[in-house]
Amino acid sequence: MSIRETMEQWEEEHLSPYATLSKNSKGRLRNEEQCDIRTVFQRDRDRVIHCKAFRRLKDKTQVFLTPEGDHYRTRLTHTLEVSQNARTIAKALLLNEELVEAIALAHDLGHTPFGHAGERALNAVCPHGFIHSEQSVRTVDILEKNGMGMNLTYEVRDGIRNHQTEGNPATLEGKIVRLSDKIAYIHHDMDDAIRGGILTESDVPRDIREVIGNTCGERLDCFIHDIITTSTGLNDIRMSEPVADAMMKMRQFMFERVYTNPEAKSEESKAERLVITLYDYYLKHLDKLPDEYKALINGGELDEKVVCDYIGAMSDRYAISLYEEIYIPKSWNR
Repeated sequence: MSIRETMEQWEEEHLSPYATLSKNSKGRLRNEEQCDIRTVFQRDRDRVIHCKAFRRLKDKTQVFLTPEGDHYRTRLTHTLEVSQNARTIAKALLLNEELVEAIALAHDLGHTPFGHAGERALNAVCPHGFIHSEQSVRTVDILEKNGMGMNLTYEVRDGIRNHQTEGNPATLEGKIVRLSDKIAYIHHDMDDAIRGGILTESDVPRDIREVIGNTCGERLDCFIHDIITTSTGLNDIRMSEPVADAMMKMRQFMFERVYTNPEAKSEESKAERLVITLYDYYLKHLDKLPDEYKALINGGELDEKVVCDYIGAMSDRYAISLYEEIYIPKSWNR
């Protein structure tokens, strides 16, 4: 019996009857030989960690555009916090921690530079639309490995596609990531807003604090414990009604005071114009695209989608430097 088969047997003997077992995966887009030491979900996690799109997350905006402080979250640190929250919940519920980790680490691979401002810009100008969850799936299916994709399992791809609020993941592990994404950004965006002087803890309405706590740490602890307690023994992942209601109120509070705050978001209109300008430029100059993107067009992919692929993959800093290279006059230096 191989190490992988031993691990699969352990899952069958020790995980919850509601867990997604590695050996029962619906498989990959393309069949491939099994690894002798890793389960399919371990392999998916490893592929995500080693891919280029994952590394680029370190220079992509979470909430505050290209922040100068060392301690503000980026898209990468957000991803790691989602993963940690999700793994804690999965372990407590005896669900498949490796599937949860693979989904969590990959869920935002298709996110744009400049956070949701970049996403709004591409969605506005691309006739085919742009949604970062679908772009994350496109990243793992097509864009990575020079157009070959990472060939991830159905369960991981489903969790990536359905991680947003309106999603309905097919596995409990996917549902854990969907909730963990929300509690992560509510927690760390509040923490960053306090660090940036946008909010103070006392600004949080009392009726919310009475249910889920008076500090960022207390609220995160409350969310995780409540999900575990409420979901234990169920074929579902959910919060208790009072905590779920408080979380939605907290989310609405964050939208009103942070996500649409004129001070915190003052540069977003510039970021949107930058993204739209780059989109227009490359749509008119397809010959300027890198070879890997030209190959996608030659292979039958639509021009507009490939331009979105290129711009959406950029880090904040790369998008700015490319814009400067194309549009900002350079000093004469001879």
